[in-house]
Amino acid sequence: MNLVRLYVMLIRASIRSRMQYRFNFWLSTLLATLVNVSEFLMVAVVLVRFDGIQGWSLYEVGYLYAVISLSKVIYRSFANDVHNLDRYLVNGELDQLLTRPLPLLLALMSQNFRIMLGETIQGGGILAVCLVMLLQQGQVGWIAIPLTLWIILTGAMILFAIGLTTSTFGFWLTKVEVLQTLTEDAARSAAQYPLTLYPGWLRSIFFTFIPVAFANYVPSLYVLRHEYGPWLLVATTAVALLCLAGVLAFWRVGASRYQSTGS
Repeated sequence: MNLVRLYVMLIRASIRSRMQYRFNFWLSTLLATLVNVSEFLMVAVVLVRFDGIQGWSLYEVGYLYAVISLSKVIYRSFANDVHNLDRYLVNGELDQLLTRPLPLLLALMSQNFRIMLGETIQGGGILAVCLVMLLQQGQVGWIAIPLTLWIILTGAMILFAIGLTTSTFGFWLTKVEVLQTLTEDAARSAAQYPLTLYPGWLRSIFFTFIPVAFANYVPSLYVLRHEYGPWLLVATTAVALLCLAGVLAFWRVGASRYQSTGS
């Protein structure tokens, strides 16, 4: 509990430092909201024109898009600098974190907490509209709301596991920017849409080596389409927990290989 309290204190300190520049915060929030909304609107225009894609309606695709976006918000808010570990390795800043009275990973996660208000508004707005329309059409019931919240949480765990796994390779490779583009950015962008759009070999990767399929697509088959049964949600939760346990073990191995820059 002492570690948790210390972690929360560091998060609060990070938030206060960001809020020192309120104009910059609100402007960046507005721009992030506009950019993300316009990005989805372009996709929505295509879906409306062709009446869906691969049998998925506009609201179903919007659901996938919003769920993965909100999962990303949780991951990148509470563990933003996990994505930037290579910077700490190159500049020798990881040495400073090792002196803190926190486990190394928690110390890293407490750095630079992001208030992703724009992305939250965009993802939450799209999700709310899609769920309301699906409820009105009778495709889903009210149980979809708490189930969706659970899917967002497990999705955040999966994205965190993927991000931490990629960053941990930095203990051997040092720079992992290109690898992050493949495992995080490209994979998450692909998961915003139904995986049936992609060839079989790519879907296999998203179900195994980069399991973003379980962040939104797999559980949505049950929530939106009532396919395969509620065991899909159990499987999704199990995958999230297994990914989390596996990456924490991998992190410990990687951290044990760390060699200080001496700075």
